[in-house]
Amino acid sequence: MPDYHDDLRLAHVLADAADAATMDRFKALDLKVETKPDMTPVSEADKAAEELIRGHLHRARPRDAILGEEYGVEGTGPRRWVIDPIDGTKNYVRGVPVWATLISLMEAGDEGFQPVVGVVSAPALNRRWWAAKGAGAFTGRSLTSATRMHVSKVGRIADASFAFSSLSGWEEQGRLDGLLDLTRACWRTRGYGDFWPYMMVAEGSVDICAEPELSLWDMAAPAIVVQEAGGRYTSLDGEDGPGGGNAAASNGPLHDELLGYLNQRY
Repeated sequence: MPDYHDDLRLAHVLADAADAATMDRFKALDLKVETKPDMTPVSEADKAAEELIRGHLHRARPRDAILGEEYGVEGTGPRRWVIDPIDGTKNYVRGVPVWATLISLMEAGDEGFQPVVGVVSAPALNRRWWAAKGAGAFTGRSLTSATRMHVSKVGRIADASFAFSSLSGWEEQGRLDGLLDLTRACWRTRGYGDFWPYMMVAEGSVDICAEPELSLWDMAAPAIVVQEAGGRYTSLDGEDGPGGGNAAASNGPLHDELLGYLNQRY
């Protein structure tokens, strides 16, 4: 199996740079915020962080392609860095500390591009999570100060903690009733939102989570972290990995039942 240690170390360097840039503008009274064509907000910090990461990658990995939320695709080839400079921009612009920079390296293989390295850095929470293919998942502030993560062993939906971002989107797909049935069947339901539920699945503090509509940059880094922690990360249709346009993540034993609820049609 390939060794991704150098790529993981680079991803931490990129995250360090992004953390400094985003924290510098977090809660700034003069923060500039625009509305994108899809009606979602983008701040000057989103753009600055992605530009910073791209600049580092151009110097350190000039042959690798880059896909970012704000500036699209650059380059071609079997290796692609996927960047969400601020996942949780709505939180960021309102001063809520639940946001993170997501950095992943994806490689082409028999099943298309799949993540092999992922770093999720949430500096306002003073938290960071990461993983590399075949090397496990960890949390800590640095590679040398880390704790290995593993998903929970909860085996029944009735005992499970379920996290999701919001109710919007589920109704449009005809899945809202299934989602509500799932919330009634679970032990506990919380709307933590964005990257955080996936990291809690990886840590074992949440057992299942799902979202009805996502982009690749939202999912690539969380997917490898969940998978390397021993969990499952699929689309709502059960396709493994982050390529399906939506997500369901679990500790593994609960996954089929999770998908069963979310694929009910009324």
